Amino acid sequence: MDRPGGISGPDSIAVATGIVEQYRLVRRRTEELCATLEIEDYVVQTMPDVSPTKWHLAHTSWFFEAFLLTPRQADYRAPHPLYNYLYNSYYVQIGERFHRPDRGLLSRPTVAEIYAYRAHVDRHVLDFLEAADDRTLEEVLPIMALGLNHEQQHQELLLTDIKHVLSVSPLRPVFREASAPENGQTVSADGVPALEWIAFEEGLHEIGHGGGEFAFDNEGPRHRRFIHSFEIANRLVTAGEYMEFIEDGGYRRAELWLSDGAATVEREGWQAPLYWERIDGRWHHFTLHGFREVNADEPVCHVSCYEADAYARWAGARLPDEAEWEVAVSLVPPEGNFVEYGALHPAAMEISARGPLYQMYGDVWEWTRSPYAPYPGYQPPPGAIGEYNGKFMANQMVLRGGSCVTPHDHIRLTYRNFFPPDARWQFSGIRLAKDTGRKP
Repeated sequence: MDRPGGISGPDSIAVATGIVEQYRLVRRRTEELCATLEIEDYVVQTMPDVSPTKWHLAHTSWFFEAFLLTPRQADYRAPHPLYNYLYNSYYVQIGERFHRPDRGLLSRPTVAEIYAYRAHVDRHVLDFLEAADDRTLEEVLPIMALGLNHEQQHQELLLTDIKHVLSVSPLRPVFREASAPENGQTVSADGVPALEWIAFEEGLHEIGHGGGEFAFDNEGPRHRRFIHSFEIANRLVTAGEYMEFIEDGGYRRAELWLSDGAATVEREGWQAPLYWERIDGRWHHFTLHGFREVNADEPVCHVSCYEADAYARWAGARLPDEAEWEVAVSLVPPEGNFVEYGALHPAAMEISARGPLYQMYGDVWEWTRSPYAPYPGYQPPPGAIGEYNGKFMANQMVLRGGSCVTPHDHIRLTYRNFFPPDARWQFSGIRLAKDTGRKP
C-alpha cells in the first residue's frame, strides 16, 4: 500500500546535511533493508495490501523519475517505456497503472533489472543536482524532500510487507536474527509499571504543523481546537493485558464491538491479533526474528482499530482522538524504539524510562478514534502531486507516533498516519484515554 502525503514549507530533511548526501543515504538505507532476503522473497505478494519487495524498490525510483526527471529533462528515458505503467501507484493524472492486487504475478522485470533501474535513476538524479544552479535547486527542493520522505515511508512498508510474506511460510523463516539480549531492553522482575492516568485540563489548543520545515500537506494548516478535559494512559497496552481481554471472551462479546467490527471479526474469524497462534495453551507469534512465544510485557501489536476500540470499551476507557494525543505529546521528545534501534519489534518498557508519558514515539503506531479528514483550510497541492494525499481522506482512521520500523528522522509530533479500521498488518497498537472523572 503506497502512503499518501504532500509537502509544505520551503525546507526539507535534506538541507542540514546536503541534498546529495541525504539522497544517497536514504537510497542506500532502502537497499540495506533487503540484505538478508533471497531472490525468491522479492517477488511474493500475499494479499492486495502487500506489495512485493521489488515493487517498493522500483516504485520509489519511479517517483523521482516521474516528478523530478521527466518534467525537467526532455531527453530522459526510463530503461523500459512500460515502467511508468508498472510502477505508478495511484496517480491518475500521470497515466494508466498495473492492477495493484496482481503485482506479485510479475516475475519480470527481474530483481537484477530493478536494481539496475535504481542505479539508472540515481545516476540521473545526482547528475541533475550537481548541474543545477541555485534557482533550480530551490525550485526542486520540495520535490526532493517529498521524494525522500516518500521513500522512508516505503522503507517501513517494505518491512511490514515482507513480514506478512514470510509469515505465510510453514518454515517460519527469519528475516533478521535478533540481537542478544533481544531488543536490547531490560525490564524489572515486576514487569511494566502499573497503568496510570495523566490528566489534561480543557482549553483552546493549537495543533498541526506550522511550517518552516518539511511536513506532509495533511499535517496542516495549523489551527485551533477546543479540547475538553481528558486523561490519557501513561503507557501502551501490553500483550499480557490483551490476553486478559481474549480470555474474557472479548472477541465474542457483541456489546464491545462496532457493527462493522463485529461483522469483520465474524467474517475473518479473528480470535487474536495478527500473527498470534496458541500452542499448548500459550500464545506465540511470528516476528521478523522468527516465531517465538509472546512476551506479555511487550506492547500488543498488529491489532486493527476495531480491536483497539473493543479493547478500550472492555477496559472502561476509549481511544484518544488525535488532537488529544498531540496535546499530550507536545512536550515529549521524539525518542523511542525506531528502525535504527535494530529491534524491528515492539520492546517491553524500560522501568528506568522517563515519565510521566512513556512510549509515545516508536514501538507501535497508536490508533486514535479520529477519522482521517482534512484540517480546516486544507487545500491539496495542484497537479498530480495533489493526489498524494487529499483523495484518501475518507473511510480511514488516524494513527500517531511511529513504530519500531519507522525511521527516526522521519517522525514528528504532527505526523498523521492513516489506515482503514480493519487493517492489521501494520505495527499498530493501543493507548487508552478517558473523559476526566470517568472510572475504568
